[in-house]
Amino acid sequence: MGQVYAVTERVLDASPEQVFDAVADYEKVRPTLLPAQYSEYEVRQGGRGAGTVVHWKLQATEKRVRDCLFTVTEPTPGRLVETDANSSMVITWTVTPAGEGRSKVVIETTWQGAGGIGGFFERTFAPKGLNRIHDAVLDKLAATAV
Repeated sequence: MGQVYAVTERVLDASPEQVFDAVADYEKVRPTLLPAQYSEYEVRQGGRGAGTVVHWKLQATEKRVRDCLFTVTEPTPGRLVETDANSSMVITWTVTPAGEGRSKVVIETTWQGAGGIGGFFERTFAPKGLNRIHDAVLDKLAATAV
């Protein structure tokens, strides 16, 4: 098994505080950011930042649907870590200043992939698909956070 890694980033025309506030709001803002690949979104505990437990299904491909149950932590200011109870997937959101009134948002996703030839294809193609999904999330975040 090999680790699969995907990273998507964007500079937004909004302060780090505005962007982080939007990203950390799992109750009201997050559902509005999700593209069609997400379904069954539900906040099960909390709703804002650390301590939140959130469920969704992610249809990464036509045949592959992940049932995700994430617990959110905030190990440092400006960083949210979502850890899936149903798999080895971890999603880290990092928001940092990028000049006056601007922010850089980085979404890093890792998980333990399959072995063998299937794992090779997963490590090669899954990050590209996930980056397309996260680009759509960041498009909506850019419109929401300003």
